Amino acid sequence: MNGHSTPIGIPAESRRRFEENYRLATQDKGRLFLMAGDQKVEHLNDDFIGGQVASDDADPEHLFHIASEAPVGCFATQLGLISRYGMDYKDIPYLIKLNSKTHLVRSEQRDPLSLQWQSMEQVAEFVRYSGLRVVGVGYTIYPGSEYEAAMLTEASRMIFTAHQMGLLAVIWAYPRGKAVGAREQDAHLIAGAAGLGACLGADFVKVNPPLNTQGEMEAKLLGEAVAAAGRTQVICAGGKETSAEDFLQRLYDQIHTGGTAGCATGRNVHQRSQQEAVRFCQAIHAIAVENKGVDDAVKLLGGRT
Repeated sequence: MNGHSTPIGIPAESRRRFEENYRLATQDKGRLFLMAGDQKVEHLNDDFIGGQVASDDADPEHLFHIASEAPVGCFATQLGLISRYGMDYKDIPYLIKLNSKTHLVRSEQRDPLSLQWQSMEQVAEFVRYSGLRVVGVGYTIYPGSEYEAAMLTEASRMIFTAHQMGLLAVIWAYPRGKAVGAREQDAHLIAGAAGLGACLGADFVKVNPPLNTQGEMEAKLLGEAVAAAGRTQVICAGGKETSAEDFLQRLYDQIHTGGTAGCATGRNVHQRSQQEAVRFCQAIHAIAVENKGVDDAVKLLGGRT
């Protein structure tokens, strides 16, 4: 499994299923390209209409069109969307995002709290009867929130049960709240959040890339987070839309300088037209999974970047 450790303490059949799901999600390369489609809750409709956003993005099916054609390791979104569209997109490897909150209540107003929507028993029923390939589940924690204890408890129990079912567990770890303030992308704090993901038993922990003292992203700062996470693999959030070439260079640096194990991106993919989004995913896949260089990846864009 490319150096990734399978959790112990689970039944033999679940162990076999877990290893199959890991190979499928990482495409047998040990790196994860996660397409994030949870923003319809997190950001409501802000990410899906207006400005330079492609008109296709107004319809949630656009996400499924892309995920079905692009070489993504898994598509992460809420179970409700999967249940409404999955019957027409059965070949997508899905990751069910089990908690989400809107951005309407800001951290200045109240520390973030995001609780689980469905129980793992409900997830098991869905997996059993949907006929879809669900490879894992995901959950966001906000270290530093005054409500972190509730989220950590839910996340820990979710991960344990997911492994018992043979599913991967991905943790979104974003330090946030009044105790954190402006330090959300502080490298040392992000490393702490990555280590927290390891203590929860996550297979992957998704973090925001850290900023240096000048407020710029610096890939080498990820080294502390990767070390802190140990056998839990670190992936970075894609962030707001940027040029394709800049995104690909940043991704390459995160992997080869920072030591991360892939990427998770949403807006940078789905805000493009379907054709452009699929080409962009092919370029991301070339770097994140096939271990190619930026120049080779850029060639796959085939035009506008």
